Amino acid sequence: MQSNLVMFPIAEFSRQDTQVKEKSVTQYERAEQQFLELLATEDLDNNLDKKFAIIRDFEKAVAMAIDTAYEHDSQDNSAHCFLQRILYWINRLNLFWYDDLRRYTNERSLYLSSCRNHIEASWQKWELAQIDVTELKNLNVKQALIERANADLEPLLSPASRYIREEMSKTGYCHLLAIASFDGLVEGSRLSRILGGAANEVQCTLVRVLLEEYGNGRLSRKHSTFFAKMLDEFGMNTEPEGYFDLVPWEVLACANHNFLLTERRRYYLRYSGGLTYFEVAGPAAYKNYLVAAQRLGLSDAAMGYWELHIKEDERHGRWMLEDVALPLAELYPDDAWELLLGYDQEKLMSDRAAKAVVNSIRQAEKIKY
Repeated sequence: MQSNLVMFPIAEFSRQDTQVKEKSVTQYERAEQQFLELLATEDLDNNLDKKFAIIRDFEKAVAMAIDTAYEHDSQDNSAHCFLQRILYWINRLNLFWYDDLRRYTNERSLYLSSCRNHIEASWQKWELAQIDVTELKNLNVKQALIERANADLEPLLSPASRYIREEMSKTGYCHLLAIASFDGLVEGSRLSRILGGAANEVQCTLVRVLLEEYGNGRLSRKHSTFFAKMLDEFGMNTEPEGYFDLVPWEVLACANHNFLLTERRRYYLRYSGGLTYFEVAGPAAYKNYLVAAQRLGLSDAAMGYWELHIKEDERHGRWMLEDVALPLAELYPDDAWELLLGYDQEKLMSDRAAKAVVNSIRQAEKIKY
């Protein structure tokens, strides 16, 4: 990955925007820089007193962002983005990036853990409020999973999907690749964190999914390698997180949500339900991107990743439903509704992220950078 941690771009406001809003955005920008300084502090937990002023200002910004984003349910993207970026900087320490080992000096910091837990508590409460959990608990879980999977396998085209298929330009396609590289270049990494433990058919199915994502141990066949080839075809940056500043908070939220679910064994069913949706619905999204690339007359290298995923994820979707979700519903009859919660949350958050990505693409096409 790149050696320098990056700042997120501040939105440009019109002259009519209030000074208070401008001040809050500037404060978030400054607070993230302060947090990155804390992240790099040697033995942070034993040096908190030396960083008192920085910690005070940072925590003040976090409190303001939580109040704005979750308590008042504001549409202020800067507050959401700040919080999701902070969570991501902490969560990414759970993966190894083959970079400077000193970056992991605080990977078990109690202070960083408390920051993550504080933000997650408010964020997850806000996310859960958007799902009718009571209704899920009253459903026939296996029937509901099958019905959801059948509906999401070939959904009707949304306005966003039609835009990608029929209107998106080459500039927009490159912007799509830039944002998608955030996940595409480290694909499957979070799945690896739930595979340990007792062996059974469910575990073995998940291992099979991971192995295919990782090209069965061959770098040339790893899915991220195919994604890098698409980027390379346009002379784009192929380093993980190379376009981090372009990633909407809605996409970051999906990543952070998966970090949370794979970090907690208690959320195993929720993660399995979410992964079931991801694998079932993936081919439909990738077909949109493939159609766009074909319409633009792009080379095989510029679209190869989508073709690979359409073929493999159709299989993965069946595996996840038939060999993971449904067996887990039988194994945990009293908690099986959590599979539906994970499924529905992943769908909700993915749809939200997709809309944000299309909005970002439209803006990029206006700029034509």
